[in-house]
Amino acid sequence: MMIKKDKIILLVGLMGSGKTSVGRRLAKKLNLPFVDGDQEMEKAAGLSLIDVLKCFGEKEYRAGEARVMKRLLQGSPCVLASGGGSFVAEQTRKLAKEHAITIWLKADIDILYNRTAGRKHRPFLEGAEDHLKNKLESYIQEEYPYYSEADIVVETKEEQVDNTVARVIAALEKAQDVFLGRK
Repeated sequence: MMIKKDKIILLVGLMGSGKTSVGRRLAKKLNLPFVDGDQEMEKAAGLSLIDVLKCFGEKEYRAGEARVMKRLLQGSPCVLASGGGSFVAEQTRKLAKEHAITIWLKADIDILYNRTAGRKHRPFLEGAEDHLKNKLESYIQEEYPYYSEADIVVETKEEQVDNTVARVIAALEKAQDVFLGRK
């Protein structure tokens, strides 16, 4: 069965959940463009995400992220990897409901920790090396309730990215069948 490609496929989840790696391969499999929300924000700001946060603070960072997500969610069908916290913004969730199929790549604390430990490009984890697990746990508590509003939930595991992509495609096909009344 073919997946309808008339909407944006928006991947949401915490940093380290696999949005970019899964998104790139999913886009290739579905023959859709891939767009990375973080990269688009860096382009718009002309700065790295870490520098945006340092120079402007979290409030302006989030406002810029919301503007970028608004533009992207009103664009053409693609696979869009959202910035880690962007789905927390009410405006972004509302636009996503109108223009996208949302998929939460849900990861447990150990997977998130293993994928983010030692990474230097994550602005909201900078300086958290000594208490990374605690920081990730607090993000889970704060943000998972928002992610639970996604249309589809796919648990990410310690597995090959292509296996996760296959499970995302299966979940999309199943959701499409339900939506179209075939199951």
